[in-house]
Amino acid sequence: MPHDRVRPRARRRSVAFLAAGVLTLPVLSGCSEQDPAGKPLAGQDIASAPRNLVADGGTLRWAVDAVPETLNTFQADAGPATARIAGAVLPSMYRLDADGRPRLNSDYVESAKIVEREPRQVVLYKLHQEAVWSDGREIGSADFAAQWRALSGKDSAYWTARNAGYERIEKIERGDDDLEVRVTFARPYADWKSLFSPLYPKQVMGTPDAFNDGARKKLKVTAGPFALKDVDREDGEVTLTRNPRWWGRPAKLSELVLRAVSREKRVKALAEDKVDIAEIDSAQAERIMSASSRDKRGEPGRQGAGPPARDGSRGQAGPLAHDSGSGLTTARSLRSWAIAHGSDEKAADGETSARQKRREAIAAYTTQQSALRGFAVRRSLEPAFTQLALNGSEGPLADERVRRAVARAIDREELAALVLKPLGLPAVPVGSHLALAGQAAYADNSGALGGQDTEKARALLADAGWERGPLKQAEKAAGAEGEKSGKKGDSGSGSGSGSESEDDGTYIVGEDNKPYDADEKDEKEGEDGGQLAQDGRRFRPGDAPGAYAPTGTRAPADAAREPLTKNGKSLTLRFVLPSGPGTESLRTVGRRIAVMLERVGIRTEISEVADASYFKDHIANGQFDLALYSWPTSAYPATDARPIYAKPVPAADGSLSVEQNYTRVGTDQVDQLFDQAVATLDESESRSLIRKADAHIWAAAGSIPLYQRPQLVAARTDLANAGAFGFRTPLYEDMGFLKKSTRASSGPSSRN
Repeated sequence: MPHDRVRPRARRRSVAFLAAGVLTLPVLSGCSEQDPAGKPLAGQDIASAPRNLVADGGTLRWAVDAVPETLNTFQADAGPATARIAGAVLPSMYRLDADGRPRLNSDYVESAKIVEREPRQVVLYKLHQEAVWSDGREIGSADFAAQWRALSGKDSAYWTARNAGYERIEKIERGDDDLEVRVTFARPYADWKSLFSPLYPKQVMGTPDAFNDGARKKLKVTAGPFALKDVDREDGEVTLTRNPRWWGRPAKLSELVLRAVSREKRVKALAEDKVDIAEIDSAQAERIMSASSRDKRGEPGRQGAGPPARDGSRGQAGPLAHDSGSGLTTARSLRSWAIAHGSDEKAADGETSARQKRREAIAAYTTQQSALRGFAVRRSLEPAFTQLALNGSEGPLADERVRRAVARAIDREELAALVLKPLGLPAVPVGSHLALAGQAAYADNSGALGGQDTEKARALLADAGWERGPLKQAEKAAGAEGEKSGKKGDSGSGSGSGSESEDDGTYIVGEDNKPYDADEKDEKEGEDGGQLAQDGRRFRPGDAPGAYAPTGTRAPADAAREPLTKNGKSLTLRFVLPSGPGTESLRTVGRRIAVMLERVGIRTEISEVADASYFKDHIANGQFDLALYSWPTSAYPATDARPIYAKPVPAADGSLSVEQNYTRVGTDQVDQLFDQAVATLDESESRSLIRKADAHIWAAAGSIPLYQRPQLVAARTDLANAGAFGFRTPLYEDMGFLKKSTRASSGPSSRN
């Protein structure tokens, strides 16, 4: 088949038919007595403290994945660290509040509003009279105009990753004075508040060379509470320092250092006093919370051990790090014990060495746990959600009825609880593809598809022609064109209940045709204490029957004993999951989904692939039937979400241009609703159109939103106004360390 054409993935501020009479969309109106958007499921958790309780000075060391490749957020290789730097050193006209809604940034703009609608939309910005760049020049219309020209898409010499919104501008000019900027649009643009955030100086946007190369490694001119001091790629650090020309509330911190620390090494970096704040995964969070809670209970091994001092020195380690009263060294004590228990001296020396290493490891772990007592885990929900993607381009999932059967087989509430409940976060399934609870465009439109219903899922499969029956050994599976993964070494060992493929190591759920053993399940459930989200166990061929799911999962008593077949092929879908560190919860969720699908007769081949190739080689190229990955949500879904759900169109070379719609499922009606929403200046009407588009996306069943991603951040207990921000844009000038004898608010009260 021809390869799909995927456009360069733009950084987001990121079936073919609907059967008449079968589908009922929820009734949506532009206004309602009760706002369907509701409130965010979890607020921010940042140890809020008034500025007068925060000390002046100090350096905050913040872990990031890597030193950014570019400092230009509008380039294709810009990443989260790029955005973090831009947020601290550059102007933005709007920033997001706790509900994920845009609010005017009064540090830069006194007002911004539509002053004309006919014959053209005109937006008038009135800039803050003290707003200046770090070189002393006033921020003005020349900077706005330079950014528009660079991002308009009219000059291909600019290597831009996105130009959404800027291509609709007709002209930018000075207003009545230097503080006014008039932006005239050639076409109406509902999401005009998304523009000029961040705003770069004209020195960066004025020429292609400055845009393409000049802003990749340095920013000589900035206008935020911080300025860029140094980018040290050798040591993996970016240093920001106070901006002496900043006119707003002065930054509490003297410096902000972004330090590159890989995810798996962050607990060690925290314990060794290399960073003060770091995003972590659930297993790391559990370890840090364990260190804190055990200390509060006064358990042995924690007494007398303090967190690292601010000067980097260490407190006393717990009892396991030193001898306990015998007068013998650790090694001599272990050797004497071995000889006394029957070992000869040579064997005792070896046994002593092994025990010594074990004891040293325990001591190191204890010391590390003692250091972790100085940290707290801040918890919220990210402005992003995890979804199950269904590749509708070919195979069984090209049939809308099969996709809908997959969706109806899945219990989204159970999956949300699996991931979020052990973390103490609200376990509520996501009800929209285009917004999250609290955001203006949110409404739960999942009713357009329907909830979990095993019988209806089976009926949909039967209607699509899938029936139970024996399968000849030589016949292929229907999913993924009957291929397993096609490439050895590109998939890890699969997880499943059944047989292992002889040629590629993928594991097929249900191939042994055996139901789960209920007694075995009950026994394992008692052992694990219900910590299913942290399980991460990988089962292999030869495990107990039904051991394809996390410990504690019961397969249905009526699990399929014969495969569903059609035209001599079985209904088996290739389920691709990442294999790297930090993705354990995705694999756990994937295995649980496999169990749910088997209840209705759908088998899965779970293939675990390296993180580096997961998205590039599998998701973007369409080499999957089912996959789990996440999308961020935006305050501007009419602009930012359209490429993700736009109907793929044929390219001139015969390939399929999918933009960011990796499920390859789209409809003309969804495209039309997006087009109408982005061109409607009435905010209420635009929201209504977005909600209608979402209902149709649900009905097409190309992707199934599951749960909002957990946001877990480890931060020093004396660090204020930083942590798990949720929707809200961070206020870098308010971050800092508490004054002595002061404690920040914590717990639920800080989640506001």
